[in-house]
Amino acid sequence: MVERGGMMENEERRGIIYTALAYTLWGLLPLYWKFVQHVSADEILANRIFWSFWFMLVLLIATKQFNHFKTEALSLFKRPKLLAALVTASVLISINWFVYIWAVNSEQMVEASLGYYINPLVSVLLGVFVLKEVLSKAQVLSFILALIGVLILTISYGSFPWIAFALAFSFGLYGLVKKMLRVNAAIGLTLETMTIMPIALLYLGYLQQTEVLSILHVSLSTDLLLIGAGAVTAIPLLLFANGAQRIPLFMVGFLQYIAPTLTLILGVFLYGEPFTAIDLISFIFIWLSLTVFTVSRMRLSRQTRLRRKQ
Repeated sequence: MVERGGMMENEERRGIIYTALAYTLWGLLPLYWKFVQHVSADEILANRIFWSFWFMLVLLIATKQFNHFKTEALSLFKRPKLLAALVTASVLISINWFVYIWAVNSEQMVEASLGYYINPLVSVLLGVFVLKEVLSKAQVLSFILALIGVLILTISYGSFPWIAFALAFSFGLYGLVKKMLRVNAAIGLTLETMTIMPIALLYLGYLQQTEVLSILHVSLSTDLLLIGAGAVTAIPLLLFANGAQRIPLFMVGFLQYIAPTLTLILGVFLYGEPFTAIDLISFIFIWLSLTVFTVSRMRLSRQTRLRRKQ
């Protein structure tokens, strides 16, 4: 029993390390996009999709998962609903990637971080309206606090924080659609990028024809960075997939705030984006909202585990 408990503790420790590392890499991703900010966001996105597919394909072959991938890909054409879900997931994650890259390279990382702070709340909201889930009192309170924070930002900016909401809703809807696919992370990402990759390739061809293509035309470092976008996309996802399955869901929810916190720090302290007193007040309401939300999730998870033991 002691040996088994020690093994479980080691597995959980590994899960925390993998998951925390994944979110850390996602939080530091703006550093990578800043290196290619001389390239338009649409071309960065097209390269990210194109090279992610080929990176994942090589990885699946190396890890002997290619036959499984081929089986999943062929079965999709026999199941129109799942194929539609895959196409939808591909479009949603492409929108999310584009908005995030554009926000980073147009010096709006603070608002981008806001999007990933409110993403868990958006996911719960989608669960209420789409899956007919019921909100707890703590979740209602967390929504009220987040709404106050967003209203403060909207009034102070004089415009709706569309970047934050575009990121939060595209990723929230992406997660909702992914529930239908039920495939492992590596194969799922390969299928998604495979679906949208032909469009990305056609767009790169169009850029070549209009003589505004950057890859192969600017510098070797630019070429390597754009090609490397495939690995940069895949590695955190694989770390997350290996980590999340080893730890409780509430812990995943707690660790996910690493990414927007790092993005916020980078935006304010490294790239000098404005962060006024009004921004601070707004973010305090959102942080309070997330604290209430996370604590309630932790308690619910603990109660569920205790019931299972009884």
